[in-house]
Amino acid sequence: MKLTAIIEREGSGYVALCPELDIASQGDNVEQARDNLREALELFFETASEEEIKQRLHDDVFVTQVEVAVG
Repeated sequence: MKLTAIIEREGSGYVALCPELDIASQGDNVEQARDNLREALELFFETASEEEIKQRLHDDVFVTQVEVAVG
């Protein structure tokens, strides 16, 4: 299954978020944050009931950029 990973710097580390399930993790670098998110997602799917997965899973997630006039 392919899911979205949004990774951003936070302080001296990185935070990774999967918006389809609202699950997050962190790491010291981008790769570690991504790998830790993958592990968190795998653990979720191993332990969650089918009902919980259905309740949390958002199929229509779109990541895009918007241009905003400032000043």
